[in-house]
Amino acid sequence: MKTYTLTDLGNKSGEVTEAAFRGPVDITSRGKRKFVLLTAEDYDRLKGRGVQRAVHADDLLAGEADDYVQGLSAPLDGGKDD
Repeated sequence: MKTYTLTDLGNKSGEVTEAAFRGPVDITSRGKRKFVLLTAEDYDRLKGRGVQRAVHADDLLAGEADDYVQGLSAPLDGGKDD
């Protein structure tokens, strides 16, 4: 992981942000790690946002399988309910 100081963040912000596009960047102050700079996409992935949940059909409860099939079929039948 690349490391920069808080001073570097102020003086070399372009370099620091470019490094963050390649991976998380440690930001230090007085030799101690204080912050980690990362892209919004990486942050969202860490927080579980935008992550699709995979479900195995055998793990669904009784009515859930029907709901999934209906939801998947809706675009095919023009969104009509039976």
